Amino acid sequence: MSADGAAARPAVRWERLLALAGIYVVVAHLLPSPASVTAEQWRQVGVFFATVGGLMLQPLPGSQVVLLGLTAMLIVGGVPLDRALDGYSAPTVWMVLAAMLMSRALRDCGLARRVALWFVRAIGGTSLGLGYSLHLTDLTLATGVPSITARSASIVFPIARSISGLYKSHPGASSAVLGGFLMTCMYQGSVISSAMFFYSSAANLLLGEMAAEFAGVTITWTSWFTAGLLPGAVSSLVVPYLVYRTLPPTLTRTPAASSFANTELRALGPIRGREAVVAATFIGLIIFWVISAWVDGLSPTLVAFVGLTVLFITGALDWGSALDERSAWDVFVWYGGLLTMGGVLNDTGVATIFATWFGSWFFATSWVVVFLVTLVVYFYTHYFFASTTVHALAMYPPFLAMLVGLGAPAPVVVYSLVFVNNLMAGLTHYGTTTSPIIFVEGYVSLHDWWRVGFYASVGNLAIWLPVGMLWWKVLGLW
Repeated sequence: MSADGAAARPAVRWERLLALAGIYVVVAHLLPSPASVTAEQWRQVGVFFATVGGLMLQPLPGSQVVLLGLTAMLIVGGVPLDRALDGYSAPTVWMVLAAMLMSRALRDCGLARRVALWFVRAIGGTSLGLGYSLHLTDLTLATGVPSITARSASIVFPIARSISGLYKSHPGASSAVLGGFLMTCMYQGSVISSAMFFYSSAANLLLGEMAAEFAGVTITWTSWFTAGLLPGAVSSLVVPYLVYRTLPPTLTRTPAASSFANTELRALGPIRGREAVVAATFIGLIIFWVISAWVDGLSPTLVAFVGLTVLFITGALDWGSALDERSAWDVFVWYGGLLTMGGVLNDTGVATIFATWFGSWFFATSWVVVFLVTLVVYFYTHYFFASTTVHALAMYPPFLAMLVGLGAPAPVVVYSLVFVNNLMAGLTHYGTTTSPIIFVEGYVSLHDWWRVGFYASVGNLAIWLPVGMLWWKVLGLW
């Protein structure tokens, strides 16, 4: 390998790797284990917490950390090899992989960009309208693109940057003209999109698996969409306007944006060929994902594989492009490993023990009060996390078990926590994988990002909790 190639290779951060070993030793060998947990199971718990720490500290890329964790589960945790690899046989893991590969075709053929241009042309005559158009683009793609990065960073962000450039609004002082508002509005909208659709994020699929394992609640594309429809619609209307009032652009009318979109659409011409195949496949996926909840044998993973097969056979996606979609294969590795670890943790019974212990603090307290306090705590502890997946892995199982153990209706607990797990990503410039990509461009200052993030968080909680509870009552979830 050349010197340049060696320099480009990520270095192992040995001090952080040693910190993970320290976490394992403290948990597995210094902290006392519950009486019902065996020594072997307690070592598994130690590996689990060390892996969560590794995903936060990043001594190596996340997928490598998960592989190290699985290896430790085998060696010190005594987990059988076939059990350690169970996660990679889960249907949802393969569904995420297939859907992410299909999203590559969506981007490469130009259909995703066309969708954005449609919305900009329709309602992009004002800066607020542009904010809504970017959110509607992300919302449309979130129906079946299981990556906030693939949607917001790869598709919507370049459109926002191009429109900002039309008005000479660039990173720095001129960002106040338009760019700062568009970037902030786009990002805050993207976390709402992730909350509204089950297959909008790989973390959502992980949450779905844990909901079934820890609370016995089965989530489908349709049930998630139905539960999040009303609060999500209200949030989609309110939050962009809240951002507009909190970080107002100096430019309010943007007729050039609509003209730009119209020109670009004319240059693209009608939908045909490869783009038409991808459009038909994507629409078919959504339809069959919706009806799969009522058709025996029609699983979401089967639908995804059929869609992927159609793209390969028609040439709308080739194997070279599929191999180049590195994020899809990366997600496959860490997602499968984390599923295994979540299952092993559940087998130890530690989450139930925590729930019983924590629940004893609230003896004779209404589950509604504990439920609301827990959601707020879960939400704002995301200041300490750089990933919604890591946050969910660390806190979702024990909080879920605790609330259900206190008598809260399991469906309400499951859906409220999965929605909050997405919305909380809007708090900081490191809240999820998309935020650093947008933040480092320099359109939005750190102060403004956190300020708007906090205001949006209050707005989202003020919408999703009361509106959500009423809506879930109508749906019969409690």
